[in-house]
Amino acid sequence: MTDSSKRPLAVFDLDNTLADTAHRQRFLESKPRDWEGFFAAAPADPPIPEGIALVRASAEECEVVYLTGRPERCRADTLEWLAAQELPEGRVYMRRDNDRRPARRTKLEILRRLARTREIRVLVDDDELVCADAEQAGFRVVRARWTAPSAALMSAQEREGRT
Repeated sequence: MTDSSKRPLAVFDLDNTLADTAHRQRFLESKPRDWEGFFAAAPADPPIPEGIALVRASAEECEVVYLTGRPERCRADTLEWLAAQELPEGRVYMRRDNDRRPARRTKLEILRRLARTREIRVLVDDDELVCADAEQAGFRVVRARWTAPSAALMSAQEREGRT
């Protein structure tokens, strides 16, 4: 077996890339947004077959890393969800609970840090702004376009720094 420290990284977003959040979008459509409800409903997210298949295929040649805008307080639920989907184990990078910067800033910061010591083979994400910034920074990107875009979620990612 190959030394995992030498394997390239395949970096995957979670929400609307691997986990279908459609059932919990209603929490973001209310004023004020119900963030506790939104994140509490995450364990019931159905898996997205296209994303799940891509993670498994990537794991054959790469070490899988999960990079999410979910806050750190969701770590236990997130790890349980990943295990329940029988996804490859991998480090999970999450947003600090009080970090409200846009996802494109927080994710690019982590990608650059990872790239200092490892080859990043691909980033798979549904957020167009994250994808555009990552491509501009020289990363190979696969846009996860297998779910319908959510205006509420995009606002949450970019303007509110919540996911």
